Amino acid sequence: MAGLELLYCSARADISCPQDALVCGLHWELIQHGYRCLGAGEQPGPDERKSELLPAGWEANKEVYTLRYKSTDDARELLLKAIVVEDSMILNVMDRASQKVADVTLAVADYINPEHLNDFHKVYKNMEELRTRIASGIIAPLGVPKEKAKNESQAEKKDPILPEDYDPLGIRPRLPAGVRAPSWPSPLNPFAVGGQDLDPLGGRSGGMIVDPLRSGFPQPGIDPSAGLPSRLPPGAVPPGARFDPFGPLGAGRAGPDPDHLPPPGYDDMFM
Repeated sequence: MAGLELLYCSARADISCPQDALVCGLHWELIQHGYRCLGAGEQPGPDERKSELLPAGWEANKEVYTLRYKSTDDARELLLKAIVVEDSMILNVMDRASQKVADVTLAVADYINPEHLNDFHKVYKNMEELRTRIASGIIAPLGVPKEKAKNESQAEKKDPILPEDYDPLGIRPRLPAGVRAPSWPSPLNPFAVGGQDLDPLGGRSGGMIVDPLRSGFPQPGIDPSAGLPSRLPPGAVPPGARFDPFGPLGAGRAGPDPDHLPPPGYDDMFM
């Protein structure tokens, strides 16, 4: 609405009736859809230039407003006639190249407050409805200018707008309380990748073995002497070595039991 406000203020001296205000609003809608005004009347004048402003003498005839427009890509030229019939305004728009014609009838009182012609912020009403009527009744039948359509297509393909404070190298926010971060290998040690496979009982990460004993809860250490009548001598199992205990890990151990599906007779040493 900022552009329409500037336009209305610049033409305020020429606006003396509700029909003038409505034509001013219609003019701005055509500007928004990629057209520029060439001048008033059916015949071109000398040194005409495309402009967003209303031309001189646009309001001279209060019964039939006649304006000519050209698209920004110079592909279309429109002849607009706004005919006042009692309390209504009949818009007749013709594309001079294709001879296509579009018509829309508007009730002036539906969009203009006649008692507020001096106040832009109160003079217009139901502007969204007016925009829809112009777009569907005039712009769509005659066709959108190619440059306007191209700009809209490019706008739809733009990348999503990121926040101004977005920093792709910034530190990520901390996880909420109670949420465990994924366990990643140390970036400073390239040999840490696959460490879990090399040392499944050493508490390292990065492997493919799913250990039911490491489900995120504290677990007591594994006793390599479990299942033997006596303890192994010191050094029998080197630190970090892959090692399978000789027997069950004992009752009362927290978490899943590695022997939760034992075969029949699993406790028979001669099986």
